[in-house]
Amino acid sequence: MESRAVMLSTYGQRITVLSIDGGGIRGIIPATILSFLELKLQELDGENARIADYFDVIAGTSTGGLMTAMLTTPDENGRPLFKGKDIAPFYLKHGPKIFPRSNYKRMTMKMNALMRPKYNGKYLRKIICKVLGNRRLHETLTRVVIPTFDIKLLQPTVFSTFEAKIDTSKDALLSDICISTSSAPTYFPAYTFKTKDTKGNDREFHLVDGGIAANNPALLALKPTGPAFPGDQEVSLGRALNYENYLIISLGTGTSKMEKKYTAKMAAKWGILGWLYSEGSSPLVDAFTFAGADMVDLHMSLIFRSIKCEQNYLRIQDDKLSGDASSTDKATQKNMKNLVEIGERLLQKPVSRMNLDSGIFEPVDTEGTNEEALSRFAKLLSEERKLRRAEIAKQLATRSSGPDDHHVSET
Repeated sequence: MESRAVMLSTYGQRITVLSIDGGGIRGIIPATILSFLELKLQELDGENARIADYFDVIAGTSTGGLMTAMLTTPDENGRPLFKGKDIAPFYLKHGPKIFPRSNYKRMTMKMNALMRPKYNGKYLRKIICKVLGNRRLHETLTRVVIPTFDIKLLQPTVFSTFEAKIDTSKDALLSDICISTSSAPTYFPAYTFKTKDTKGNDREFHLVDGGIAANNPALLALKPTGPAFPGDQEVSLGRALNYENYLIISLGTGTSKMEKKYTAKMAAKWGILGWLYSEGSSPLVDAFTFAGADMVDLHMSLIFRSIKCEQNYLRIQDDKLSGDASSTDKATQKNMKNLVEIGERLLQKPVSRMNLDSGIFEPVDTEGTNEEALSRFAKLLSEERKLRRAEIAKQLATRSSGPDDHHVSET
């Protein structure tokens, strides 16, 4: 029996992808949206439906990587550890301990931030290890893609389920991967761990937040020669290159673009320390994470616009965050509750796409609200799953049982 919850894409017509950005405590925003999406799937297919059942690939960076693991790691019954509706409460419960408020004076905090990571990361590591246990990457219920960055090699290290099955040195503990992709520079310490290759030799990783490589990991999940489908017999290269076959939901964690918190006049005075720490945040970290995420969205938008399949790609992002809501680590009860409300309001806002000139998200008049778009996607995902089940039943009925048969879960 196939261990994955999602059925092989060769039995269907679409390649389905979910992507979740990094953003620390702002992960509450996509968590709220994921809860709604799973509810819609349950309305169509029953209360046992889970997000992992419907996506060929789920990609996540940093906080998005943690959510990816929570949604796809199997429990003792072979079903996902977390329901979509459980993720936001998880953040509300553990966020204040992951990002503890300091009693130090502001100047002391600033000096500490310049000398060492803002947080020691002990609680983050503890809770991730407790939740994910000893489960490894190859065990996920569908393909996952989680980027990190190796600070020793100065290059991205992308962990994917497919590679884990052919390269034991990449089949790391999910807890090690999630701690690594969440180790944001200036916020948490870098993380190191070892694995063994097929010959029993050690492989060392020296990793920091995947946001350095791909804060928006959608392209990593999409690229047919990348970590999602490299050499995979289940997905032909022709199908993977035909972007009309894709259904993609890409969830951002919000940005503060409209707040315009930095100016050239401010930046003109910054040296190394100013770029690393200004007004309670890191302009340099903000710049490369927002820029990288936007470049991916820009590329995706151009792809689907060029083939006139814009409705196959849904990017949900709020670029109007301000104050505490725009913070990566403001985990007060007040702010976290506000982030839930921002996610709920975002569902009611119109579908928006990035203006390729201004970089601002602008409403699309003809596509309704994000809630309506997600409901439409839920129907398409449900139809795709039913199509795969029907095709599997048809093939099993027309051929005799043999060692080459595909045995897949009907969960």
